[in-house]
Amino acid sequence: MKLQTDPKVVEKLAKEREKANWRFRSFLKRADLEIEELDSIVHRHYEEVASQIDCCACGNCCRQMLPTLDDADVSRLAEGLGITPDEVVTQYLTRDDDNVLTFNRLPCPFLVENCCRVYEHRPDSCRSYPHLQRDEFVFRLIQAVINCSICPISFNVYERLKAELWHYPENVQEETPE
Repeated sequence: MKLQTDPKVVEKLAKEREKANWRFRSFLKRADLEIEELDSIVHRHYEEVASQIDCCACGNCCRQMLPTLDDADVSRLAEGLGITPDEVVTQYLTRDDDNVLTFNRLPCPFLVENCCRVYEHRPDSCRSYPHLQRDEFVFRLIQAVINCSICPISFNVYERLKAELWHYPENVQEETPE
């Protein structure tokens, strides 16, 4: 299966496949798979795909996603920036509707030419994005479908999952255009 690495192509294809992606999510919720078994399959595809895609060639997550931050993230950012945690909150963060800290603008204020200028000090949610290496994938399927339109890694892993696990003729995707 050919990897799609261009974020614009990924966004377009994800939009075209949105209904199928949501149907596949429903299929996975009902599938006769142990949580650990699905995690193992997701992790295998994630390792294969992530090893072939350079996130610094994309940076799309930093343009479209607002990570959540906790106190440890704020302290780490403050250390990396050489300012106090209060200054980090004042200059770079806001509270969302659920009172959770997140960046105060998109794209991320630390994104420079598709790379993070505070990479060693970035928040944990940025470190783990797109969260495909984490366990209990089945409980994060809504975000997985959303991520298909943002992250080339997520898109390609989801497409591979559909190809491997979803064996119904009406669900077969057309070959991705070159």
